Amino acid sequence: MRTQVAIIGGGPAGLLLSRKLTLAGIDSVLLERQSRAYVLSRIRAGVLESGTAAQLRAANVGDRMDAEGFVHDGCLMASADSILRIDFKACTGKTVIVYGQTEITKDLYEALEESESSIRTEIKDAAIHGADSDAPCVTFSDRGRKYRLDCDFIAGCDGFHGISRNSIPAEGRREFVKTYPFGWLGVLSETPPVNHELIYSKSPRGFALASLRNQMLSRYYIQVEADTEPESWSDEEFWSEFRRRLPERFADSLVTGPSIEKSVAPLRSFVSEPMRYGRLFLCGDSAHIVPPTGAKGLNLAASDVHYLFEALNEHYSRGGQRLLDAYSEQALTRVWKAMRFSWWMTNMLHRFEQGSSFDRRIQDIEFAYLRDSDAAKHALAENYAGLPY
Repeated sequence: MRTQVAIIGGGPAGLLLSRKLTLAGIDSVLLERQSRAYVLSRIRAGVLESGTAAQLRAANVGDRMDAEGFVHDGCLMASADSILRIDFKACTGKTVIVYGQTEITKDLYEALEESESSIRTEIKDAAIHGADSDAPCVTFSDRGRKYRLDCDFIAGCDGFHGISRNSIPAEGRREFVKTYPFGWLGVLSETPPVNHELIYSKSPRGFALASLRNQMLSRYYIQVEADTEPESWSDEEFWSEFRRRLPERFADSLVTGPSIEKSVAPLRSFVSEPMRYGRLFLCGDSAHIVPPTGAKGLNLAASDVHYLFEALNEHYSRGGQRLLDAYSEQALTRVWKAMRFSWWMTNMLHRFEQGSSFDRRIQDIEFAYLRDSDAAKHALAENYAGLPY
């Protein structure tokens, strides 16, 4: 088998890259080790930067997002019962869209099927060969048969636990890691959201986030110990604790109900540099992980895809090499800015059990500065709604 671009990983990054390459007339084969049903069953965040939404529209997969997604002009930030609103639109002219990652994945799969793009799911034993040569390839098994896929380039979009990053020799990469001493216990419930915009709540008991998927589907989170098991919390215990961490006027109007999904997400910051090794290019979680506080995970994957697609398109349309050579530096510049923002949000809003009285006072002053400074509000809005590519 031969293609121009081999894409490893069938999550949003791999699917979006495949879609953009297809529209540009560039051949690709996408390889995914899980079934399509498994990929679509994963519950993930869905706050889309303006740039991510624009990419989906440009790839002709934005119609359902625009029809069913929720445009948010801002969000609420709370500390005890002090509440302030960050107006993204007024500060930057940009908005965000709340539209689930599962729905994006579904839209992309359907579009790729209609265009008869090559997607192979449930593959096994994938391995990358010759990434640092002029003749890279990927070997894999599919339904008991072994295959070799020769290609010009490989896009590693297979997440933190995939094969792509680990195909780069250890001496050829540098990893930066910060692990936070807590996680988020998340509950999905078929209840009306407590507010039409997200609420980020800083509480003496720990952080809480009120989010939503639609008018009758709410997504709520509370900060918990990193080793917490989801089943150790009953629905009643979750709702009681979540209510305690919300400002009083929202706690009083909270509608509760049975959870339909409950999980714990650990919080960590991770970056692997560089994001290129020969003809292998890393995209999304294969190269970086951000705490969900800044809503940057999916959006950083989309910005990686933007840079890689532009580089591949330049190469195939004009024979250029400049953007391919610049890919890692361009992508990492944006990655590190998002890392800083997510780190800042996480440190300002969460309770650190080992933090000193000085640390807690700095958190309070950070919030007070945000409350009192138009420049601080503008900076938060600029980062949250999305820095330019």
